Amino acid sequence: MKRILVIDDEWKIRKLIKDYLVREGYIVDEAGDGEEGLEKFFTNIYDVVILDIMMPKIDGWSVCRKIREESQVPIIMLTARADEGDQLFGFELETDEYMVKPFNPKLLVAKIKALLRRDGKIVDKAPLVFGDLTIDGVKREVRLKGVVLDLTPKEYDLLYFFVENKGVALSREKILNSVWGWDYFGDSRTVDTHIKRLRKKIGEEYIQTVRGFGYKFEE
Repeated sequence: MKRILVIDDEWKIRKLIKDYLVREGYIVDEAGDGEEGLEKFFTNIYDVVILDIMMPKIDGWSVCRKIREESQVPIIMLTARADEGDQLFGFELETDEYMVKPFNPKLLVAKIKALLRRDGKIVDKAPLVFGDLTIDGVKREVRLKGVVLDLTPKEYDLLYFFVENKGVALSREKILNSVWGWDYFGDSRTVDTHIKRLRKKIGEEYIQTVRGFGYKFEE
């Protein structure tokens, strides 16, 4: 059974989320502030973390940073702040999804299921090799000159989408809809942010900018 940690200082929000997730068969732990959330996270093993931003003791941004120092567990930011700058900052911190309150709990459950399917997916293919870059779809592992890269789940999905469309010019909208989903609340700058971060890890030469349009992957 999958285990989910909900970190939010509003008990009504925690109860709403827990009620929906328990009905779906998940085990749900709760934390009412960032400090308690970190304590529970580093005590147990979780498959997904749902994280509020504005909390007492330790805010959600700081909690996210601490988690990312040790784990690539999928993180869904759940917050009342709808500012696009906050969303982009969240993705800079390597979150996987960003939902704004008030939210549809059924949509939250759907996003969790999608994240769990993605992380558990086995791809029956031999590793893909592009020069010094090797992508293992079975292990969801990327190596550069033999060294395993520390990619977030979303960075891996983005890279894999590029290699599946090698040589094809992809618009930002196409990338956003294919990797984040048609119901994603945000804009195409999210793509630019993730590609910038991905280039720092795999090198600048693989993902090329198509001026005025988008990007393409070339060996």
